[in-house]
Order: sequence, then C-alpha cells, then structure tokens
Amino acid sequence: MPNNVQFGAHSDTGCVRENNEDCFGLAPEIGLFVLSDGMGGLVYGEVASRLTIDTVLTHCREAGRNSGVPLLGSYFPEVSAVSNRLASAIRLANERVYGTAQENAPGQAMGATVVAVQCDGERMSIAHVGDSRAYRLRCGALEQLTQDHSLVAEEVRQGRMTQQEAGCSTLQNVLIRALGVGEGVDVDVTEELFMDGDAVLLCSDGLTRELSDAQIAGVLSEGDAPAIAAGRLVELAKQAGGNDNITAIVLRKMPAITAAFARFKKLVNWRQRPKDQS
Repeated sequence: MPNNVQFGAHSDTGCVRENNEDCFGLAPEIGLFVLSDGMGGLVYGEVASRLTIDTVLTHCREAGRNSGVPLLGSYFPEVSAVSNRLASAIRLANERVYGTAQENAPGQAMGATVVAVQCDGERMSIAHVGDSRAYRLRCGALEQLTQDHSLVAEEVRQGRMTQQEAGCSTLQNVLIRALGVGEGVDVDVTEELFMDGDAVLLCSDGLTRELSDAQIAGVLSEGDAPAIAAGRLVELAKQAGGNDNITAIVLRKMPAITAAFARFKKLVNWRQRPKDQS
C-alpha cells in the first residue's frame, strides 16, 4: 500500500444494544480493510462477523504470499486479480459462516454483511454483500460506492418507493443478500480510483441510519486524521440516537508532497530528541 495512505477505525456498541455485533479488520501491509455487521442476536452475530473478518484477512494474506492459492467461485474477467481474490475471500467467508450456523446453531438465524476495500496503487477494489457501505469523498463531494442489498433499497431502485419512504420504513432491516444464509452468495465487485486528496469511508448501517450524507461529508471534509474522523462519526451517530452498533473505517490519501514532508518532519524531530529520550 502507498505510504501516503493513512487509516483509522472506531467501533461502538451504541446506546441501545447490549453487545457489539460489528467487527472490523485492518491489514495495511496488503492495503486491505474489512468491515462486517453480524446478525442473529445473542452471540451468533458476533461469531458471524468475527468469522467473516478472520476469513477474508487470512485468505488474502495467504494469497499475497502464494499466488497459487485457489480462487473460490467464478472469475470476473472485467476486474483485476486483486478484485477477484477479494470476491473469493468473501465467498469463502460465506461458506464458513453458513457451515458454522448449520453445525452449531441449527434453526437459529446467523449471518453477516461485509464491505471490503483493497488498495492497489491508484486503484481500489471494493467488494460487498449486504447493507454495510463504502463512500468516497472527493473535492468535497460524497459518493456512495456500494448499493445496499436490502428490501427497501431494491424497492427504491425499482421505483416502487421513494428515498424518503425508504428512510421511514419499518423494513429497513430486511436484507435480500447476506453472508451465511445459503451455501453460496453473489458478491458485488467494483473498482474505483483512489486519488491524492480522497477520503474513503467504510461503515455499518448503525452509522448511516443516524447521519445524513451531508453530516458524513462534513466530518470527512474537516481533514482530521482518519482515527479522529472515524471516532467523530461514531460519536455523532451515538448522539443522534445510537440505536444500533456503529463502526467506521476511514482512509485518507495524502498528496505525495504532503506525505513526504510529514515523513521528513518526523525524521527531524526524532534526530532532535534529547539523548535520554532515545
């Protein structure tokens, strides 16, 4: 991953739930960032999201060391090998969540959403299942890079429901696609440019149901370090109600000259430290 990419993450149980079924994983050495929102209640949601994160990170790391690691599922010729590997990892996560549910929780709903970004130079691969989202802020404009796999989102896409009606619907929790509910799953994969000055946000629906696009853009536009921005977004979602678990991962690609200056300043400060602090 380019050394001018900064990242940070924050997760919170929220104000209503007793446990946190959200989970995230960071593998900056391969430019990979993953978020999962578990479903099932009790411990099952936590198990599903943790299993999803662990499987995706492990599969992609192993493939980074050995390109011969087999791909699971169909190959998408229109996207890169990195994107195909990410889709393979998510299909494998689906198998493991589904298998765990069948073995340990028969008859009990158990599943998860997932959204993952892997940076590769000026491009990033985005793969997702469910309603956890990826956004990109560029020049002050916020763009949603994923489409929710939810009933209300599909109704909006088909013109049977307005965006305002969807936001007020009691069916917002109903997903039409998720990990762990079947032996196989369709993974949406896209590729986008990740340019100097861009900020990228991965988040669970606990954030997007509490904050508007304008609020999200406002925080990301402030230019704070990603860890601070992620914490600020989560805190605002809690203040707005915090009715669900809330998780945010923020990536920020600094202009190359800014990143180089920051590294130079850090080196100078290190050399100027008193000897008793070295």
